[in-house]
Amino acid sequence: MIAFVLKRLSAAVAVVAFATVAFAQDFPKRPVTMIVPFAAGGTSDVIARTVAEQMGIALGQTIVIENVAGAGGSTALARASRAEPDGYTVAIGNAGTNAATYTIYPKLPFTPDSFVPIAMVAKTFGIIAVRKDFPAKDLKELIAYAKANPGKINLGHAGVGSSNYLICKSFVTAAGIDATLVGYRGAAPALTDAIGGQIDGVCDAAASVSQSVNEKLVRGLVVGSNVRLATLPDLPTSAEAGLPEFEAQGWNGLFAPKGTPPAVIARLNAAARKAVETDAVKKRFADLSTVAPDDNEHAPELLEQLVTRDVEKYRKMLADDAKQ
Repeated sequence: MIAFVLKRLSAAVAVVAFATVAFAQDFPKRPVTMIVPFAAGGTSDVIARTVAEQMGIALGQTIVIENVAGAGGSTALARASRAEPDGYTVAIGNAGTNAATYTIYPKLPFTPDSFVPIAMVAKTFGIIAVRKDFPAKDLKELIAYAKANPGKINLGHAGVGSSNYLICKSFVTAAGIDATLVGYRGAAPALTDAIGGQIDGVCDAAASVSQSVNEKLVRGLVVGSNVRLATLPDLPTSAEAGLPEFEAQGWNGLFAPKGTPPAVIARLNAAARKAVETDAVKKRFADLSTVAPDDNEHAPELLEQLVTRDVEKYRKMLADDAKQ
């Protein structure tokens, strides 16, 4: 009797495995939705659209971008975590939405285990930029002004928990200043207000702010990197600007809801890898001062390691935020 039951169970497992493989081979049969946790025009949105276009070509289906702004990306991630785990809904995230958020919003309806990593698709660089008529002409003057006027400088970001918020926190911590951090529903609205003079400056990624710096709509003061950016050759690194403690190198990755079949994840991973290796993405990334992952950085396991590392990193950095 036991042997009979085991035989039936083995047969059932084999059927499920066969069905899963068959599903993956046919995937995708319809457009895939990629959820972007912020408003259109920001770093995550620009990177998502660039990668999605080429991923769609690799998959033979359109990837539709859905912008779901709010709560530093948590609204979008909650939506993604509830989606059917069939590969037809994925989300782009970063260290803010997929790591820091668990400290900032401790009662979220999802955890890191609610998602399956697909692939890292981009590495980004944080910049501090101010409105063009701001009295400080360089980083040292900005820090001196901030220390002489505690809380008076206001810097915009894409919402508490976003990667831009983390750039702000890293900057004010390294500089030892008291600045007012103003949250928006995305990087683009914050940058618009900085250009218009409604706020003093922004903490942003080069992908979304470099063009405005080059067009002198805002004035870049520093990039939180150890190398200058080709698109902004005159922008000093943190060490050159006198604040080597300021580090703001980030990442963007793709995630699927928990339970998405491994074979489907592998299909999406292969499409993401193919996308970032295309000349079209490389050229666009170069224009955005964004870097594609290295050959050894495409595996889902690497993205999982980044999330684990950054959850702990920002748990320590943002402990005071969580108490408020």
